[in-house]
Amino acid sequence: MEVLIKIIYYFNYVVLFYFLTIVTIYLLLNAISFRNIFRYTRKVKFVELKEIFRLHNFKPITVIVPAHNEEKNIVQNVHSLLQLEYPDYQLIVVDDGSTDDTMKLLFDNFQIRQSSFSPYYEIKSKKIKAVYLSPAYPNLVIISKENGGKADSINAAINISKNPLITIIDADSLLERDCLLKIARPFMENENIIAVGGTVRIANGCKVNQGYVENVGLSKSWLARFQVVEYLRAFLFGRNGFDFFNGILIISGAFSCFRRDALVSVGGYKNGSIGEDMEIVVRLHKELRKQNKKSKVTFIPDPVCWTEAPETFKTLSSQRKRWQKGTIESIRLHKSLFFNLRYGWLGGLIFPYYVFFEVLGPLVEISGYVIFIISLFLEIVPLNFAIVFFVAAFLYGVVLSTLAVCLEELSFKKYVRPKELLLLMAAAFLENFGYRQLTAWWRLRGLLEYVIGKRSWGKMEKKGIQNHEQKEYSPAMR
Repeated sequence: MEVLIKIIYYFNYVVLFYFLTIVTIYLLLNAISFRNIFRYTRKVKFVELKEIFRLHNFKPITVIVPAHNEEKNIVQNVHSLLQLEYPDYQLIVVDDGSTDDTMKLLFDNFQIRQSSFSPYYEIKSKKIKAVYLSPAYPNLVIISKENGGKADSINAAINISKNPLITIIDADSLLERDCLLKIARPFMENENIIAVGGTVRIANGCKVNQGYVENVGLSKSWLARFQVVEYLRAFLFGRNGFDFFNGILIISGAFSCFRRDALVSVGGYKNGSIGEDMEIVVRLHKELRKQNKKSKVTFIPDPVCWTEAPETFKTLSSQRKRWQKGTIESIRLHKSLFFNLRYGWLGGLIFPYYVFFEVLGPLVEISGYVIFIISLFLEIVPLNFAIVFFVAAFLYGVVLSTLAVCLEELSFKKYVRPKELLLLMAAAFLENFGYRQLTAWWRLRGLLEYVIGKRSWGKMEKKGIQNHEQKEYSPAMR
């Protein structure tokens, strides 16, 4: 019994050291992010994007939209994507064996007709049943294929893509009109850029009209509000901070842009992957840095994609478990990067960070709670130590979330009404009392399920981003 008590006693200090380490890392990332964002906003403040693309040799883009059973969103989203601001882009919508009315709606609303096609590449994918073009929308291509998943759908579209840049967007997400202009600019400025990620924000509570966010707002659901704060932290701080070290290991699958030749050179997306968005980025780092040490995956904060966030515990639980499984899979598949100094900061610092704090983090956090409660019950640690530790832990969470909200208000100011800012501040405080612990528990379940071999995606139920004042689309409407 005495040995067990000693183990419990010292484990508390291991958790304390772990906590202090991650706090130090996050504070460093916060400082870097504040610096980067203010520099970036000053840089682009007086930039006229359309003029740059008129004067320079811009790169045409192909926008790929994988779609499976997306009848709730597909028409308004395709219409909105056809109105993006960019000199030359192709839109490829991939129907991945939908069993609902997705294809019927595409037929009814876009006058599509079957066409012959010859693929430019031979990246492996499920069989393409047909390719359709639209006389009414010359840059629109529809692919109908056997079901193979998101990664498989992207590969099928890459094979018939004609443009040097590939942008990928989820079928249930919405882009702001100038997103392509913004996300393509880094490729024009730096020939070493192989991929760019933009910011993803929560559309729940926003007023959406004809496929565009007309007024930014907040959902009445506190679960969605907590996720708004989470996304602000992840994109404004996390991605920005890692970008400084050329160590971005994930750009959101909801909105990302790649050089087509880079994707082709590594064989496209990994079919059957749980976290295809992270796996492809890690593989690009791993393979292309061998050829060019200056290869870079970067992040810019101002191109915004709006997406639907889960508003039920069941759906959110499924999402977080899948994200955790995807992280573990990507780390396992590319474990040779672990402390591999040939990859600089990426191998020596960022990859180990993901192992210790993203993969193992929920295990340490949940076990830390349990051991801490046992320690208090057995009086292994003094009560004043427990109080100080918990107050510090909660204050740290509140400070990080509040800083994210403040940075949003100081830089991009999407939430302009005082009521919304107060609600975000409240969410930044309240998420530390239950929500943060719950997400850690879901991530731990994802870790355990992956270990025992339960690696399916799980079911994701979505309401669909509602189109306020929505009108019935007809083929004549453009």
